[in-house]
Amino acid sequence: MNRQEKTALIESLKTDFSAHPTSFVVGFKGLSVSEAQQLRRTLHKNGAKLKVAKARLMKLAVKDNEKGEVLIPFFKNQIALVFAQEAPEVAKVLTDFAKEHKALSVLAASFESQLLETAAITKIASLPSREVLLAQLCAVLQAPMTKFVRVLGATKHRLIWTLENVAKNKQ
Repeated sequence: MNRQEKTALIESLKTDFSAHPTSFVVGFKGLSVSEAQQLRRTLHKNGAKLKVAKARLMKLAVKDNEKGEVLIPFFKNQIALVFAQEAPEVAKVLTDFAKEHKALSVLAASFESQLLETAAITKIASLPSREVLLAQLCAVLQAPMTKFVRVLGATKHRLIWTLENVAKNKQ
């Protein structure tokens, strides 16, 4: 790799760090090429991208970037960066892939300039998808209105039932 290619890679990493709110550091020592390609495809389907570079170049790319500076201690050995828009979906993909392939390890993540360790990433991965969370929120917001309508309907039905009983008693 010559100097121009390295500069282009550093600029590409800087762009990715600024364009994506979430970035993961994964260790891939011992991962085969076919497994790495499978991981790339799976991440791409979920709107994320995997980039492999030398740790030294990654350090240069995050030098003045607050989103990535928290990850500098994890830039050692064979690592890759995963850039994503949706953290829970990608965290789920990475943790599932790491369970199947022991060579992959999720080391850390930067979510909106905050460092997330492996335990926090696992918790995020266990969260339901965004659509499920929105559906649950709608159900919670809709429940009081639904109960109120039922109470109003039940009051009407009790009044009708009471009037019918009074009419039967008068006969």
